[in-house]
Parts: sequence; C-alpha cells; structure tokens
Amino acid sequence: MEIRKTYQSVNPELLYDEVRDFALKQGVTLSETKLETYPIAGDSSSFISRGNLAFKVPDEAGKKGKECLRVHIVGSAKGETRVIINVDEELFPLEKLSNLQKDLDFVFTSYEVTHPDS
Repeated sequence: MEIRKTYQSVNPELLYDEVRDFALKQGVTLSETKLETYPIAGDSSSFISRGNLAFKVPDEAGKKGKECLRVHIVGSAKGETRVIINVDEELFPLEKLSNLQKDLDFVFTSYEVTHPDS
C-alpha cells in the first residue's frame, strides 16, 4: 500500500522527525535514515530537503527483521513538502497504519493540500 500526502509551509525536517517518532511509537525499529538539504538554484536563502526512512519489524530474537515501512520526503519549508509512505501490510498491520496516520493527521492536517484529482 502507498500513502501520498502534500503539505504547504511545513518544514521537511520537522515532518521527517515526526514520521520517524510516530512510526517508532508503533513498535518498529529504524533501519535506515538519510536527510539531505540542497540550496534552491537562484535563491541562496532557500533550501529543499530530501529524506528517506526505512523501518523493520523486529524478529523473534529481537533483531531487525524485514522492512515494513519506507518513507520518502521531499520539500521546502517555504513551499510544498511531499511524503510517500510505502507499507507492507503483512508486516505492518492496518491498525498500526491507522494509528500512524491519526498521529500525522493530528499534527499536520491543517497544512495538507488537497488536490481535486485525488
């Protein structure tokens, strides 16, 4: 399953941190993190950020198991920030996904951009 959201005037680093913390709250472990920031061409005071997060479900021995969530975030605090969450529903049940979405919605709904074609 894939979830796509677009936010206006949300700092991508804040979204990155919140997604990470809300996912960890659901009992997964962080297996990959990457956050990069780039200057926007022609405007040395504006930046675009790109973040990737991957989460795994711990196996029986408590070690990192299989990947259950992968998150991609790209955006600018002065413009739009987009997030894609890829979910393996067999490893990350719909109840946990619903809880993750509720937490994100509680914090970011007022910034969400709705597109007429979605």
